Amino acid sequence: MQIIDAHHHLWDVEKNAAHYPWYTEVHGDRGWGDTSAIMQNYLPAHLHADAEAGGFTVIKSVHVQANYDFANPVGETRWLEEIASDDRGNGLPHAIVGYADLSSDHVQECLEQHAQFARFRGVRQVLNRHPDEKLNRAPEDYLLNPKWHSGLGLLAGMNLSFDAQIYQHQAADLRQAAETNPDLKIVLDHALMPAERGDDEIAAWRSAVADLAALPNMWMKISGFGMVDNQWTVDSIRPFVMHGIDCFGPHRIMFGSNFPVDKLMADYGRIWSAFDTLTRSFSNDERQAMFVGTAEQFYRI
Repeated sequence: MQIIDAHHHLWDVEKNAAHYPWYTEVHGDRGWGDTSAIMQNYLPAHLHADAEAGGFTVIKSVHVQANYDFANPVGETRWLEEIASDDRGNGLPHAIVGYADLSSDHVQECLEQHAQFARFRGVRQVLNRHPDEKLNRAPEDYLLNPKWHSGLGLLAGMNLSFDAQIYQHQAADLRQAAETNPDLKIVLDHALMPAERGDDEIAAWRSAVADLAALPNMWMKISGFGMVDNQWTVDSIRPFVMHGIDCFGPHRIMFGSNFPVDKLMADYGRIWSAFDTLTRSFSNDERQAMFVGTAEQFYRI
């Protein structure tokens, strides 16, 4: 089965270890278990091998920033362009979503430097924070920062998109940002991250998804369930996958592996077989959109 992986990461810790704070610093346990499987190189050949072992062929892919050196985010884009030009990677990645601090005084310069590279398509700056985190603690709530909104406003004019990683309680603030920038294409990463599973939290997530889907400049990326449900099954993710598709429609839905992070919880074949199983009731055209076409159009690949 041919797919576009709309959300994955690559890194070379042998060559660039010093550039990855998550690799060189001690961090608290995220509940992901033994992380040794991802504390090593992950390159296009590894992604291809994981996909093929699971019975899938990645024909194109989208790399999303992997918390490379925040003081030198363009370095990641430069490196990715280099490996995408290497024949051994079969052109992966075809699109690059890089990092930029949109609240920075120098954000336009940063974006212009990124944009010198042919595969650069947009920005992700992680926004999700738990409700009980104080605003004077990291991560800062950029959605409440006027300078951040000013930086966000630069993207559409440069033909760039934004990958939004938030929790459901931040949806109203993101909606306001999307309405203020109607020409900016925004994709919700990881199915709006349904991390909290109480009845009230699930109801709030469902409402937030429907509310954001009402905006014509919003898309959804279904991925990353391993981070919020380490023991996920097809049945446990079914309500979230189907509600996302019901609200956005197949032509604003794309799938991603979140590899190699989600490799800690499931192999590549299991993830994509779940997406395959859950979408069997859709037409061939609708499935083609979700597995290939939407990502192709959104990221211009």
